[in-house]
Amino acid sequence: MSEPLPPVCLGLGSNLGNREANLRMALGRLEPLARVEEVSSLYETQPMGPQDQPPYYNAACRIVTGLGPAALLRHLKQIEREIGRRPGPRWGPRPIDLDILLFSDEVVKEADLVIPHPGLTERAFVLVPLAEIAAEMRDPVSGQSIAELAARVDRSQVRQVRPPGWAGER
Repeated sequence: MSEPLPPVCLGLGSNLGNREANLRMALGRLEPLARVEEVSSLYETQPMGPQDQPPYYNAACRIVTGLGPAALLRHLKQIEREIGRRPGPRWGPRPIDLDILLFSDEVVKEADLVIPHPGLTERAFVLVPLAEIAAEMRDPVSGQSIAELAARVDRSQVRQVRPPGWAGER
């Protein structure tokens, strides 16, 4: 009997084009290399960094995959390219942004990949959706649960635009 695959949580964001369609497209393209287990509500948030850009749609999803962290990152970058993401300024506008937030309880520190995601513990636009689908998972660095971390962030700039289930409405 094989070991169960570890839970992996991704953050999704889009602020160019049809934001919701871009997120749905990204979720659909995760397969066959990853299986989406659960998707959070859809939220609208103000951009980090330059404010002269449209607001983001953000969500989180929990997946299972046989890929390791580096291979998953390559898969996510390929999906971003397919949806139209091109190199641009840090925190600039983009049609899609896919980040590995948690990879089970692993800690990865490489030049092009850091897990848990470096901004995980203080970003409401990440923690609010993540707490919906992974409240009991723990940040392996601080040891705190996602629910505990989410309870401490300012949620005033995170507005729900669709309840859970939006991603299945294709």
